Amino acid sequence: MKAIVIEQYGGSDQLKEKDMPIPEIEESQVLVELYATSINPIDWKLREGYLQEKLDFEFPIILGWDAAGIVKKTGSKVSKFKEGDRVFSRPELSRLGTYAEYAAIDEHVLTHLPEEISYEQAAAVPLAGLTARQCLVDAAGIEEGDKVLVHAGSGGVGHYAIQIAKSFGAYVAATASGKNQDWVEKLGVDRFINYKEENFEEVLDDFDIVLDTLGGDIQEKSYKVLREGGRMVSIVQPPEQETADKHGVKGEFVWLEPDGEKLAQLANLMIKGELTSKIENTYPLSEEGLRKAHEVSESHHAAGKIVIKIKG
Repeated sequence: MKAIVIEQYGGSDQLKEKDMPIPEIEESQVLVELYATSINPIDWKLREGYLQEKLDFEFPIILGWDAAGIVKKTGSKVSKFKEGDRVFSRPELSRLGTYAEYAAIDEHVLTHLPEEISYEQAAAVPLAGLTARQCLVDAAGIEEGDKVLVHAGSGGVGHYAIQIAKSFGAYVAATASGKNQDWVEKLGVDRFINYKEENFEEVLDDFDIVLDTLGGDIQEKSYKVLREGGRMVSIVQPPEQETADKHGVKGEFVWLEPDGEKLAQLANLMIKGELTSKIENTYPLSEEGLRKAHEVSESHHAAGKIVIKIKG
């Protein structure tokens, strides 16, 4: 099968096309013929070698942790899926990822893909959408009427978080640059903050939840907008317990745990029109396509998600 791999850590020039064996599946896995995948910051962070201590894979490494496609084969203990099913997933971390024509995926992280949802729309969701859901639902316990601040609302995780929070009936504020204001507000944002023109900590207060996607000074300033008993949830920097205690809030760091049933809940939101993927760019499965996709992601200026079209 065709795959884009890295054989050593480094820049985007390390992404190279290679013929790889189709993965062998285990008894609880499904072989998926991939139609689309997407780019996430973890892709290029691993490519650069930043995550060597946490994710020590053997080369060659196929990057990519979003999958949408069709079931081609099932393991002997697989009961929920059959050949020909449309599916999508955020697979478990492995050196054999989704920049490829096929992927072996554990049954428990896979879910059915409704006909109403395109492969490209679906492939954008799993890692970023599940991260947003895990932050707001599992970690923060979001409830109707909560006031939620989402940092970087135009980003991959951010734009899903806005929509998920609105589906719960929350009041949502979001930070982003002015060029993204129109489409971010269309997601349902109640208070848009152009971070280049306003200081969020000066105009917001008494919030129940902050979703921190930036860390550093932004996290530090975010404590000021939380009410006592509020929740600070971060995906980039564990909140310091001492600081959280000083402000009387709960701090939590989230590292995504894939879950097919929770992904199915996001699919239901998509069918109801309450969740959509903002796709900034689409590139082919090729050296040039993946290199360009990584460069755009690394620029930190991509709006929404970057999708790789593999087939169809």
